[in-house]
Amino acid sequence: MEIKRFGRIGVLMGGPSSEKKISLKSGRAVLAALRGAKIDAVPVIIKGDGFKENASLFKAKGIDCAFIALHGKFGEDGGVQKILDKLKIPYTGSGAHASKMAMDKVASRNIFKKHGLCVPDFKVIHKYKEGEGFRKSKFPLVVKPALTGSSIGISVVDDYRSLPLAVKLAFKFDDRVIIEQYIKGRELTVGMLENKPLPVIEIIPKHCFFDYQAKYKYGLTDYIVPAKISPKAALKVKRAASLAHKLLGCFGCSRVDVILDNKNRPFILEVNTIPGLTATSLLPKAAKKAGIDFVNLCISLINSAYEKTKG
Repeated sequence: MEIKRFGRIGVLMGGPSSEKKISLKSGRAVLAALRGAKIDAVPVIIKGDGFKENASLFKAKGIDCAFIALHGKFGEDGGVQKILDKLKIPYTGSGAHASKMAMDKVASRNIFKKHGLCVPDFKVIHKYKEGEGFRKSKFPLVVKPALTGSSIGISVVDDYRSLPLAVKLAFKFDDRVIIEQYIKGRELTVGMLENKPLPVIEIIPKHCFFDYQAKYKYGLTDYIVPAKISPKAALKVKRAASLAHKLLGCFGCSRVDVILDNKNRPFILEVNTIPGLTATSLLPKAAKKAGIDFVNLCISLINSAYEKTKG
């Protein structure tokens, strides 16, 4: 598809989620890249999640296609996708159902387990109760909200006394909290582009885990692209990531977070349907290693958006 036939691209950013700041960074990076390629692109700052307000906003901006750079609630849970579907506006990334399933770590993990993928053992709680059986748990544990990304609200706890505070923090971001087994191993991520895996990246945070600061502040994390793992292990990780992407019905791109344990077993942590597109983001790093610069990555996603409407 020729660039001149793209029409006006609305870069959707901001939104009502706890990941608004990261969304704005992603959106601005995409906007600059598209405008640098002489594509008619406009910023579309999302505030709420209502149909009328957003339908009016899209109409006022005169957009022909939406580049979704919204992270978290409304952007990744299928909310904005449903609105765009009703308005028949093409958009980048996965559809509403796949987005909803990927955003929900509980639903997605149940699907992964059913199809033979490794996931950490976990429990879901709706309201923390002391003595709920966690005293017998094998520490460390990871505590996280069921519906957020960017490592927001996540804690690694080493003993039972630290657990209530970690759960309280997670409940600030969602009414369901996952308490899961901590998998000791190498932290990896696999970007998916046009439904094919990009080079595996190893993440080596200088904190105890890849938390919010490590993700978005320079110098707090080392990234090895491609990961220094054996070809056999890399193939195994890519296959697991590709299957996770496929099982959820994802489209266009995603980023699959994986822990490779000491037995070379890939454990799927989550699938991100709208990966970050900031200067430190991982999908652009993997694409660059595959010979795809940031501008062409963005153009590829727009092409996919239009191709999806043909299907």
